[in-house]
Amino acid sequence: MRGPEKTPKTTILGGGAWGTALALAALHAGHHVRLWARDGEIAKAITKGKNPRYLPGIAFDTGIEATTDLQTALDQTDCVLSVTPAQSLRMVLNEIRAHMPANIPLVLCAKGIERETGALLSAIVTEILPKAPVAVLSGPSFATDVARGLPTAVVVAAQDDALAMDLAARFSARNLRCYASTDIIGVELGGALKNVFAIAAGAVAGAELGASAQAAMVTRGFVELRRLGVVFGAQPETLMGLSGLGDLLLTCSSTQSRNFAYGVALGRGEVLEGLPLAEGVPTAAIAARLAAQHGVEAPILSAVAAILAGVITVHEAVEALMTRPLKHENLI
Repeated sequence: MRGPEKTPKTTILGGGAWGTALALAALHAGHHVRLWARDGEIAKAITKGKNPRYLPGIAFDTGIEATTDLQTALDQTDCVLSVTPAQSLRMVLNEIRAHMPANIPLVLCAKGIERETGALLSAIVTEILPKAPVAVLSGPSFATDVARGLPTAVVVAAQDDALAMDLAARFSARNLRCYASTDIIGVELGGALKNVFAIAAGAVAGAELGASAQAAMVTRGFVELRRLGVVFGAQPETLMGLSGLGDLLLTCSSTQSRNFAYGVALGRGEVLEGLPLAEGVPTAAIAARLAAQHGVEAPILSAVAAILAGVITVHEAVEALMTRPLKHENLI
């Protein structure tokens, strides 16, 4: 006789909007959920069914065990979701190394490229936690939508197809549909680069350059994403899917996106200090550098990096893009 199935034990690293939303999704999928947050006040609030700092106005189910203690958060877990910002991932992995159970999957849920090294986040996991099977969760999703239980579809990628399928099934619930993939590189690149293009689209919107210019910026940004994808070995169908084109379209169309909102403020010439974290800001310079190193033509990535560095203005960047040599559209 088959015994009762074990309740999945899932640990979320990060008490921000996305970490809280994924913790709720796991709770609704029937998991025993622990969430680690650095801030004790955030941990207390999440335990009580709210996160006013990152998800204001949203009340949610209690049942998430939030803690500031890593050992408690990781005790007997069978899956870890890392939802800490990309640029602090290395630090967090070094902190959890002593407490991380062996051979437990670590699912990357933040998006970016390490600014100092140019490493994709999966490579950092392999370096620091070589015994942890690494996976990536990405796709067109706003934390507020997931937290409210609105329909959302994402991709979970792992090199091992059985693991990818298992994780997709594990996190799928009534309002969260997870597709499986074995293309970790494609899913990571799509998630990281779309943030930079969202800043570009937001800057065009903020500068009031028109919907036509914004559409052109997004479309040509996707071309640059495909170019870099080819160099890094991403599968074209991945870039055309949820974690590539799908995420790009969502992020470049709404001020719910922190990167798009940052770009809007940039285009308007507003003060940028104090704005919510936009991962596309640290990603832009390293993405432009990687494109140059690999001989990939990426004028939008380069323009965003130059704008953020204060080298050129938004209007100067657009003028430079509009006066580039003419060529066939489909010449990749």
